[in-house]
Amino acid sequence: MFRRIGTCLLAGIGALCGFVGIAFAQEAAAHAGKDPLIYLASAIAVSLPAIATGYAQARIGAAGSGALAENRELFVPIMILLALPETAVILGFVIAILVLFI
Repeated sequence: MFRRIGTCLLAGIGALCGFVGIAFAQEAAAHAGKDPLIYLASAIAVSLPAIATGYAQARIGAAGSGALAENRELFVPIMILLALPETAVILGFVIAILVLFI
């Protein structure tokens, strides 16, 4: 029951944020003389990898904490595995900057 309510609530908040983002993109594009889809593309380039990274880190963190409870020597490999998905967000941010300014 609560899982469905939470999913619907998150979907509604995501849709609201998307509509507000599109409105701000259109206003910014009107002032800058650019296509509003450029701003939407840069937002997607950052947001989709961020969502995927959060999902991946949740899975890695849960598995890593279980493995760390059994063997303390796995601390460094687990930290490296937790840091790897962040590179997707950094690359998405770089792509967003390139889309906006080039």
